Amino acid sequence: MTTTENQIELDLIAKLGDLKYTYRPDICDRATLEANFRERFQQLNQVRLTDEEFQRLLEEIVTPDVFTAAQTLRSRNSFTREDGTPLNYTLVNIDDWCKNTFEVVHQLRINTDNSHHRFDVILLTNGVPVVQIELKTLGINPRRAIEQIVEYKNDPGNGFTRTLLCFMQVFVVSNYHSTYYFANNNARHFSFNADERFLPIYQFAALDNTKITGLDEFADAFLAKCTLGQMISRYMVLVASEQKLLMMRPYQIYAVKNIVKCIEENSGNGYIWHTTGSGKTLTSFKASTLLKANPAIEKCLFVVDRKDLDRQTREEFNRFQEGCVEQNTNTGELVRRMLSDDAADKVIVCTIQKLGLALDENSKRNKSREKRGLATYTDQLEDLRDKRIVLIFDECHRSQFGDNHQAIKEFFPKAQLFGFTGTPIFPENASYRQITGDEKTLKTTQDLFQQSLHEYTITHAIEDRNVLRFHVDYYKPDGKNPPKPGETLAKRAIVDAILAKHDAATGGRKFNAILATASINDAIEYHALFEQAQAERQQADPTFVQLNIAAVFSPPGDVSADVRQIQEDLPTELENNQADPEGKKAALAAIIASYNARYDTNHRIEEFDLYYQDVQQRIKDQQWPEADLRKASSKAPQHKIDITIVVDMLLTGFDSKYLNTLYVDKNLKHHGLIQAFSRTNRVLNDTKPFGHILDFRGQQDAVDAAIALFSGAKGEAARKIWLVDKAPVVIEKLQEAKDALQIFMHSYGLSGKPEEIAKLQGDDARIGFVEAFKKVQKLQTRLEQYTDLTPEQEEAIQSILPKDELNAFRGQYLETAKRLRDERASVGNRAGDDKSEEVAQLDFEFVLFASATIDYDYIMKLIADFSARKPGKATMSREQLVGLIAADAKFIDERDDITEYVMSLKAGEGLDERAIRAGYQQFKATKAALELAEFAAKHGLPTAALQSFVDAVLERRIFDGEQLTELLAPLELGWKARTQKELALMADLVPMLKKRAGGREISGLKAYED
Repeated sequence: MTTTENQIELDLIAKLGDLKYTYRPDICDRATLEANFRERFQQLNQVRLTDEEFQRLLEEIVTPDVFTAAQTLRSRNSFTREDGTPLNYTLVNIDDWCKNTFEVVHQLRINTDNSHHRFDVILLTNGVPVVQIELKTLGINPRRAIEQIVEYKNDPGNGFTRTLLCFMQVFVVSNYHSTYYFANNNARHFSFNADERFLPIYQFAALDNTKITGLDEFADAFLAKCTLGQMISRYMVLVASEQKLLMMRPYQIYAVKNIVKCIEENSGNGYIWHTTGSGKTLTSFKASTLLKANPAIEKCLFVVDRKDLDRQTREEFNRFQEGCVEQNTNTGELVRRMLSDDAADKVIVCTIQKLGLALDENSKRNKSREKRGLATYTDQLEDLRDKRIVLIFDECHRSQFGDNHQAIKEFFPKAQLFGFTGTPIFPENASYRQITGDEKTLKTTQDLFQQSLHEYTITHAIEDRNVLRFHVDYYKPDGKNPPKPGETLAKRAIVDAILAKHDAATGGRKFNAILATASINDAIEYHALFEQAQAERQQADPTFVQLNIAAVFSPPGDVSADVRQIQEDLPTELENNQADPEGKKAALAAIIASYNARYDTNHRIEEFDLYYQDVQQRIKDQQWPEADLRKASSKAPQHKIDITIVVDMLLTGFDSKYLNTLYVDKNLKHHGLIQAFSRTNRVLNDTKPFGHILDFRGQQDAVDAAIALFSGAKGEAARKIWLVDKAPVVIEKLQEAKDALQIFMHSYGLSGKPEEIAKLQGDDARIGFVEAFKKVQKLQTRLEQYTDLTPEQEEAIQSILPKDELNAFRGQYLETAKRLRDERASVGNRAGDDKSEEVAQLDFEFVLFASATIDYDYIMKLIADFSARKPGKATMSREQLVGLIAADAKFIDERDDITEYVMSLKAGEGLDERAIRAGYQQFKATKAALELAEFAAKHGLPTAALQSFVDAVLERRIFDGEQLTELLAPLELGWKARTQKELALMADLVPMLKKRAGGREISGLKAYED
């Protein structure tokens, strides 16, 4: 028997009682909530407010801006009393959150002008609502329940914007067995958008990273009074630059706690092993800012080892808290800040190179100052020698193993050193030798930092879906003979293979790729080969669209200080640049010139750093549609990069969710291999099921060794977690999903053909189809990105679901999903019977049905091709064209118009693309005018007046009730008849207005949607 929501609620209240929360059944509405807050506020601040003062206080603190409310909750604030005296107050005890009162209320009803919501369980801290817990019965999809919270919160005029609920910090959703939590935020950070880039949603975990999913266990671990106080006060970050609230993940919290504990106990050094992509910068930021409040610590230095990481880390820190880290322009400035007593200089971000120059008595800088009779940097810093300094190293496996690290340790004997790494150095992958007496040992991360303070490996991250698994394709030139380990293949063969496989690997160019090469000469040769091979392809096939290829490697010779610092961590490139530097410089200049021509830029080799930054930004900008990028820069022929050729650059530290493929023609091993592979595995949504590696050097043994070394688990267990299923396994799952779809259809008396989906009656049947086909599409999406399918496997996939049948099912899915979505949009259908509840829980995932290559421009070209050629000669028939449009989610709100337009055209009519576009716009305008004229006639209104009203709404995207009153005034209706007329008219206009708004919100329309 399923436990009811009410029983789960009562059990939770009892549990919170065990945790010493005070149960307040008397707080049931806005008035009692505010009365309790007033009493708690007066106790905390030792004051008695008059009724007028309390109302004014509420007006001052209640705000629709979540970020402002969060700041107010954590700050000392000022209020002017009736007699003009100031009252400095806090809403809660911010010095010791454990000393606040903690209360629990349930079934709280909040009525505002537009909102009548009831909340399952709310936790109050000193009378302030800080946590809302939404409970569901087992079987309800938590993600859909979360989306419901988002929908309710975004209702205009809701309790979160008009009442004390504006101080809500955390939302919890649980069906008793599965529990999730997430931070409150303003609307722009608090939505499920069209691309399905979701809110950060968390499950809590124990110190060993095992999930805490049950509601009772979650309450013990997360909701205990002092723990909750710490979660809100210490482990939420207010990102000033984005006006956003950010929760720290459990492993981040444990790392920070252990660093702080280690410092408080002065118990030596330590390192944090958190995998690449797990948010190490946020963890280190929080650790360093908590140290600001520790008077025993003189300075906290956050040390990075590359110029671009210095800039990147400083920007990240300042993103979390504006102006908290200043720029270090040179070593002298670093020394000045280290000696400064200013609170702003307590936490400093710097490179290890600058710090090493300051601390090394024999450095050029110090010798130069000595010659000029100036105090050396080491002399100036002498006063700090015996002070307690904390140094936090980012990616501590790199140059901290060198002389700089030794200089730091010798100069600051009382310093505590903490390192963050995604790929620690073990004896198996160590390369730096430490000489102790006559014995040589290899230096490991543990040698340097003494002890591991917390571990969160890639295995944990994959299981948590914080990063993706990998699909590794070991390329075999003839399908049988793999290259021997480390063996180089002919570059032209590799280029041809990449051109053949790139569209599949990147989901039809939705994503982009990096090609890792073994040397600068190889990178130069590859760039030229891609130009040659693509030109030949285009000559043979005029429809072939060339890939945009870029290349980055450091310039040789006399370069800027910025570039020199970048180069210090690029060993292969530094070595390569010793030979024929002028030849390499000329080749890089030619590559940059080609880039400038392609992207309408004006980069120069002398300002290589700007070129490098531009390349990185374009890789990240893959998320934007080409049309949006073109609006920003209409002159440029291209905006996106498909493949970036590299040697050492971008293989560590670079993150982009839209990079999903790594082509490897370079020997990799151990931490270098994991770092490079991890460029591809950032999570986006279900259109990116894995990070894709296409290896041209037969490095399976190296991959297996790296997995074994860095997984935190052993052998085959780790391989199963890290690597996706082989193609035959996924094909078998696809067959099972297709069979399940057929069984479902047969259960409703249908033969199983796509066109019969329209015969399904009732929501239960339609919901069943949506759920069944979504499983098929997810597996299809995965298989479409496998690059190692044999002809037999491709044939098997086609036999399970031929392309035309797949497109037909996709079209039926979108039609059905659109109908259910529109039904769900009505509040009247959201509540009440069981069917509407099932519709409300549906998760449509439209993003699975949107092709990256099929956009508006592409469709217009196909329609023009259909018009220009004689019947039977076009690229697509009329039916295939209509099917393609119907199967793509991008056209979900315009598909009927485009389909009607295509059906109205004659094959071979000879219209070019420009005429097709103009004709379509005219077709839409005519259709819209007829639709409006019908509405005007139906409701007895002048067409021109209704047209003006609709145009005004769409232009401003604001619905104005007064203008509606003016529109209906000539009808001279009584108030009751006018209300009925208004509702009838808006029932027709709302769908039309939403459609013409193209997905953009029209303010004020919500009341009529409901």
